[in-house]
Amino acid sequence: MKELKLRAEAKELEKVQAFVRGEMEAANCPLKAVSQVEIAVEEIYVNIAHYAYPSSDGEVTIRCAVSREEGKVLIQFLDKGIPFDPLAKEDADTSLPARERPIGGLGILMVKKMMDEVTYRCEDGKNILSMVKNL
Repeated sequence: MKELKLRAEAKELEKVQAFVRGEMEAANCPLKAVSQVEIAVEEIYVNIAHYAYPSSDGEVTIRCAVSREEGKVLIQFLDKGIPFDPLAKEDADTSLPARERPIGGLGILMVKKMMDEVTYRCEDGKNILSMVKNL
């Protein structure tokens, strides 16, 4: 599993996307899967950058493993920010008109729909969010 560590800052998003895209392209992953993973990576990374460390700077580690034999991509985000399980929140109600919906929740709903598996755990003071995309 390859790993990228950097400051949890929104301006680092392109480095994160280039890292994941590079791993997937090196393994000849389908373009549709690369695009879906890039969107999911953006949603999760930007949330970490904006909310994990509200009163201080922090780091985030992104791990990526592509297995063509198993036909899947695994992406993990690890940070030591505020413990937060985005999967515990009820999915946004998309049946309501946009102006009647509460703000928030659409990004994680999109991630859940585009990825085949999304899990969260807090372990040894770290938030660990894992996403799997089947190829």
